[in-house]
Amino acid sequence: MLDKLRTHIEKAVPLTDEEFMLVSSYFTTKKYKKHQFLIQEGEDVQYNYFVVQGLLKLVYTDDTSKQHIVGFAMEDWWESDFQAYYTQTKATMSLECVEDTEVLCLQLEDYRKLCISLPKIEHFFLEKAYFGFIAAQQRIISTLTSSTKERYHQLLERYPSLIQRVPKSLLAAYLGVSRETLSRLSL
Repeated sequence: MLDKLRTHIEKAVPLTDEEFMLVSSYFTTKKYKKHQFLIQEGEDVQYNYFVVQGLLKLVYTDDTSKQHIVGFAMEDWWESDFQAYYTQTKATMSLECVEDTEVLCLQLEDYRKLCISLPKIEHFFLEKAYFGFIAAQQRIISTLTSSTKERYHQLLERYPSLIQRVPKSLLAAYLGVSRETLSRLSL
């Protein structure tokens, strides 16, 4: 499991064996079953999660109890309710397993200690944040300017393996359309 983390980090910054030993000492390993929650709305958010294996969905439930899928996270992706994690407030979203999932968990205090003790890891996380912001902006622009069909095709193009793993009902919720509308688009 830890070798996947090292490979992931070294795509952005090289690490010596000693540096990686330090990095890995801050992470804990957890396994979850399909439909199990890592985060539930209203609870404290203890971790930022690196997905080693499996698939997660981040869900926001509105005042009418409608669920909106904010995002998915598969192997080599990081996920959490970042607002709650960084501000140490209660979760406003839930993080649930779409498949059996193995993650590496990093507490905020450990994240901060790690960044202080190894500045290149702070650079790594900054790079991850930049790409996360870019992806979020692209999704917002797509939602504002593209038709449902265009958004569906963008999703197919950007994440072809995700489409094979996610049930159509969840893809529909991610795109903000009904299951029936998605079925018409995917014919």
